[in-house]
Amino acid sequence: MQETPALKGALQVVRALREHGFRALFAGGCVRDAVMGLQPRDYDIATDAGPDEVVRLFPKTCEVGAQFGVVRVRLDGHDYEVARFRRDAGYTDGRRPDQVIFSDEREDAFRRDFTLNGMFYDPVEGRLIDHVGGQEDVRRRILRAIGDPERRFSEDHLRLMRAVRFAARYHYAVEDATLAAVRRLSHEIVTVSRERIRDEVLKILTEGGAPLGIRMLIDLGLMQHLMPEACALAGVPQPKAFHPEGDVLTHTLIMLGMMRDPTPTLAMGVLLHDIGKPPTYEVADRIRFNNHPKVGEGMTRDICARLRLSSEETERIAVLVREHLQFMHVRDMRPSTLKRFLRQAHFSEHLELHRLDCLASHGDLSSWTFCRETLEQIGPEEIRPALLINGDDLVALGYRPGPPFRRVLTAVEDAQLEGRIGSREEALALAQEEFEKLGLGHDRDVKRIS
Repeated sequence: MQETPALKGALQVVRALREHGFRALFAGGCVRDAVMGLQPRDYDIATDAGPDEVVRLFPKTCEVGAQFGVVRVRLDGHDYEVARFRRDAGYTDGRRPDQVIFSDEREDAFRRDFTLNGMFYDPVEGRLIDHVGGQEDVRRRILRAIGDPERRFSEDHLRLMRAVRFAARYHYAVEDATLAAVRRLSHEIVTVSRERIRDEVLKILTEGGAPLGIRMLIDLGLMQHLMPEACALAGVPQPKAFHPEGDVLTHTLIMLGMMRDPTPTLAMGVLLHDIGKPPTYEVADRIRFNNHPKVGEGMTRDICARLRLSSEETERIAVLVREHLQFMHVRDMRPSTLKRFLRQAHFSEHLELHRLDCLASHGDLSSWTFCRETLEQIGPEEIRPALLINGDDLVALGYRPGPPFRRVLTAVEDAQLEGRIGSREEALALAQEEFEKLGLGHDRDVKRIS
């Protein structure tokens, strides 16, 4: 393991426990990553010390799961979960053990989900402790449940999705009995909270191996219970002139595979950008999906609500879906329309979604290039100039606030963005012209808003 501030703190925690007579080992993901030759991102510690004893040893702690023997230790800006060795006795809710029995490291290893997560490491002695065969499974690139797979998955139904996530992230083959158990128990995923499912979906989409993960969710029957709309993408044909790659699901999976360190919102946008195609599919002069971005926007909002995504995340994803075809019109847009399009919030995500969409289909990046070059040429002060007038100025002219204000101010800003006006005086004059077009007159004594 490379020396990092996080590792340094973890070693301090282990040594402090050892100095007071307790056994303490690195556990779980940090050991898995080290065995794989990866740099761990965080460190968990397993010990025979009880929560009260851990709290007494460290000045900054938080008992995040005292009933399970788990305490979070804060040290030099890093958090470390310190958990007591335990075995779990019975699960009736498919998530939490009914009873926790504190035990030793061997029993603790055998309660964990997969062999690659069941290893310990003694950082003092520099020794790997592997009771479950995890090191060999890592060497063979195999994901295997510890012990009886059905029992492991029945203990916590979210493990069904974790199996997919780890297999996709590391491109591991899933051991036959483990794979069969996921398929048999896939319907149990409905018992898991939507928030936990959301977190796993986002990890599958952003941690690497997204196309494999989504394909596995569909093939193993999990997606049908999570997002049946995504299952419907399979087998929906597309016009070969624009989509030589194949059906809608194939196109989407190719895009997912091209992503590089995507934000969760971009990754969801990629997954859902064509979600409106199955219900809008029709064959006229050719295969068409009329209005599929707008239909897809509504479906996307429903899916995001189901996954308990925040309002801000939902809006970002829904707008990505709604706007993804607008790029085909950029070279024909009025300057004001184009500038508004280019300055919309999180435009870098729109641009990247369009790039992936093109590369996964016809390969024509001319609209993407046009937008990039336009952004470089015009600069932020031109794309979002300070407004020449606002609603207060219209009130000062004698107009009462009302619905026409938006139309008039938009017309004034259009003229400003297109270079037809450049001063406050010109903006005020144009505003009065626009009110006259609306039939609202120009005499201060008769101005009114209908």
